[in-house]
Amino acid sequence: MYKASIPSYTTRILCSNKGALVYRHLYKSVSEKYNISNQLFCELLKNGSRFVIVQGSEDKIPGHGVSPDSKVIAKTAVRLCKDYPKDCGDCEGLHLCRYFVYGNCRFNAGSKCRFSHDLRSIHNIPVLRANQLQDLEDDELCQLLLQNDPSLLPEVCIHYNKGFGKFGACTHETECTKLHICQHFMQGDCRFGSQCKRSHKFDGISWQILKSRGLAPDLIRNLPDIYQNIYSIRNSSTGESQEAHVRTREPSVCSNSDAEHEEICLFYIRKHCGFKDKCLKVHSHLPYKWEVLNGSAWTDLPDMEEIEKAFCNPANTTSGGSPAVDFLTMRRGSASVRRLSTASSVTKPPHFILTTDWAWYWQDEHHKWVEYGKQASKHHVSSVTSEALEKAFLADPDSSVPFSVGQQQHSLSFRDMRQQNSVYRTQREVRRRPRFISARDVERKIKCNSDSVRNSTSQSVPSHWLQSAVPDFGYKLVLLSSSSEEFKQVQELFQRTLPKSTIQKIERIQNLGLWEVFQWQKEQMKKKTGGKVVDERTLFHGTEKALLEAICQQNFDWRMCGAHGTAYGKGSYFARDASYSHKYAKTKDRQHIMFAAKVLVGEFTKGKSSFRRPPSKEAQSTGLYDSCVDNMDNPSIFVIFEKHQIYPEYVIEYSNR
Repeated sequence: MYKASIPSYTTRILCSNKGALVYRHLYKSVSEKYNISNQLFCELLKNGSRFVIVQGSEDKIPGHGVSPDSKVIAKTAVRLCKDYPKDCGDCEGLHLCRYFVYGNCRFNAGSKCRFSHDLRSIHNIPVLRANQLQDLEDDELCQLLLQNDPSLLPEVCIHYNKGFGKFGACTHETECTKLHICQHFMQGDCRFGSQCKRSHKFDGISWQILKSRGLAPDLIRNLPDIYQNIYSIRNSSTGESQEAHVRTREPSVCSNSDAEHEEICLFYIRKHCGFKDKCLKVHSHLPYKWEVLNGSAWTDLPDMEEIEKAFCNPANTTSGGSPAVDFLTMRRGSASVRRLSTASSVTKPPHFILTTDWAWYWQDEHHKWVEYGKQASKHHVSSVTSEALEKAFLADPDSSVPFSVGQQQHSLSFRDMRQQNSVYRTQREVRRRPRFISARDVERKIKCNSDSVRNSTSQSVPSHWLQSAVPDFGYKLVLLSSSSEEFKQVQELFQRTLPKSTIQKIERIQNLGLWEVFQWQKEQMKKKTGGKVVDERTLFHGTEKALLEAICQQNFDWRMCGAHGTAYGKGSYFARDASYSHKYAKTKDRQHIMFAAKVLVGEFTKGKSSFRRPPSKEAQSTGLYDSCVDNMDNPSIFVIFEKHQIYPEYVIEYSNR
């Protein structure tokens, strides 16, 4: 019977330690009371209804699937009853005062409170027993409820965590009922530390919200730990991986699949980032960045270029210098190391420079590393190339790719980073490494690109553009004459729904780089549909003046310009009617700005707030729609997830009467 009591005791240990513990400490505490092996304890922890395991970075205990530094979090399905104190029948929720859970009920022992403070009441004790929680102390149960019951604590405002300024992209500002605090801080993974532009303190709006809810000061101090547990439990429930981003064989495999906020900004390398210090991407003068974890902050490693040069050679498992960087464990001594880089070259149009060109290699029987798709002595050329493998890997890092070498059939597993012969079952190790580019190469590429743009300008510039206002890089604004046909066309479209607005000026945005990308995207979409004409529309987007330069230079980024909400998906929102976009054209004076953009809406479908990309077409499991809309019969709002489908063509400055 002792085995049956171990999960309950484990939950007690966790809840008496802020709801979570590192595995090695948890096992030590439990094994002091129960004589239980690592293997059996790991099996008990795999009960997903009671525990969540967030894998650590250390090697897993052989045969058990858990690393000693993994975090174990207490989980439960028990919630407070939403209808209490009304008659709710024989419900499965706890009948309890929420202020008691917050540790701050003004009626002390509950003698005057009309809500129960008794966790062992006639109603509550059967609920606790049914969930094997009857042995927990009151404070332990409160901890468990706080990190599991979503009704008890306010959400973090996702819009505050986009855009910039005091309120981010939150349009509710001081009226917002959600916490204006850094989401990554609450998740425990903010890499900016004290330099973060988001709040790491419960002050201002957040303090007022927590105070109005009646949270005790001690509880507020513990909220970062509680929210970390909440996010881990939530991610486990939605199926997101709880694995740490470390692979024992080849950590570099996942180094380019970091979140976008860990991607290096291509515009900053060329010294032209319009978002400046508000940019959500990493600013670096090189297309790669090597960092070491010092305490809770990532800091630059010295000799970054030499480390990169060593890493680009697939035969190397460590860098030079002392202490060396271990490329297989991504550690330098006992400290964690990471490599940030620009976007993979296969995700951008071909004329983008300074993207990361990843090469894929396999190790032959002589321990030589051979690139896929390249001729090597005594070996046939593989039927797949580095480019094809990179595209497949980014599409699904857990998949396998079949290919042939001569008459032999093979399969490459991205998860294991190994290839296997389909007949003989022999396996070869696989590595993914970038092609090296030095600081001098970066300068040369930037200069060569500027020269080539200058030489090809006459061929690719639209005929109606002012030829003398086409810069080598970036953009120029060209004022349209109010008597020109171009001005009148934009004016007519704008004033169709804003007839009382007065247009001060309309400027054409001449950005050759964005224009070429837009044309390239149109061709890709045309090829995808077998040569059909792509549905292209002129749509409006209202925003604040502070974003004007960044949008003209770098196009729309929904995370920075996304105050239009996410009702139909997490992307950039455009409207058929200027009157709709006017609601988002914020200004402190009476002068508003609005963009009129060319948008490749392509084939669209009804959007949903959960969409991060367009969904698959029903008839074609591999084909995606191009955009999402609010209404299929009469669409007036379009959500674009790929910014290459947008060209910001005009800036309209206007005022309302």
